[in-house]
Amino acid sequence: MSVQSICMGNHVETSPIAAARPRGIFSFVWGVVATALSAIWTMFCAIGAAIGGTLGKHHAVTVVTRAWGRGIIAVCGIRVEIEGLENLAGLKSFVMVANHQSFFDIFALAAYIPGEPRFVGKKELLKIPIVGYAMQHGGHIVIDRDAGGQAIRKAVKVIKSGFDMCVFAEGHRFNDNRIHEFNDGGAWLAILCKLPAVPISISGSGGFFPRGAKIVVPGGTMRIRIGKPISTEGMRSADRTELTRRLEEAVRASFTTEV
Repeated sequence: MSVQSICMGNHVETSPIAAARPRGIFSFVWGVVATALSAIWTMFCAIGAAIGGTLGKHHAVTVVTRAWGRGIIAVCGIRVEIEGLENLAGLKSFVMVANHQSFFDIFALAAYIPGEPRFVGKKELLKIPIVGYAMQHGGHIVIDRDAGGQAIRKAVKVIKSGFDMCVFAEGHRFNDNRIHEFNDGGAWLAILCKLPAVPISISGSGGFFPRGAKIVVPGGTMRIRIGKPISTEGMRSADRTELTRRLEEAVRASFTTEV
């Protein structure tokens, strides 16, 4: 089991069918303003999250992160439709396993998923001023592939401390409006921590910040569908391939290209 398989992708993979929505001058100006305001809001919230994480105030980090996600979604005029929140009722902690189309997936999950959501990301995120520090100290898992088992042990420790972890199982961001093959890292973490694995499909977010874009494409709708949690009770590490298959099938079944 490699550390790479539980990493959240920062690279983007696309196919020729992916295309940005056409925009007029109003949309372009809105996009420029929204991008600038989002960057400012990100740095402001990162400072708050960094302070909260340093002081060990992890719930405060969650509150700040939720405000961060909602602020960006609001200024960009994105409508988020969520289905299946009832499937999380009664769960103390869980591992979310989702597809990944754009950074807006993170904003929306951070904003609207109840509990204490955290994310798995690559060590390159540490290079972002303040944001990297906030992630490292706020309960998120920043994976260093060279750290091997140490990184995995840290992930397990964070999850067992009461956080809900999100793993983007495709390994990269794909904005071609398709589901790609899942890695088994999310399933493996759920089994190792003896937590329910929750399949989540995210549709419609790929066009908000397409490949090569410098500014956001504002407006539009994205849809999050939360599936029924899959119990890992009695599962062993060897069962992660089968669990990954079940999670991928659930995400594919609820994913839609019509948003």
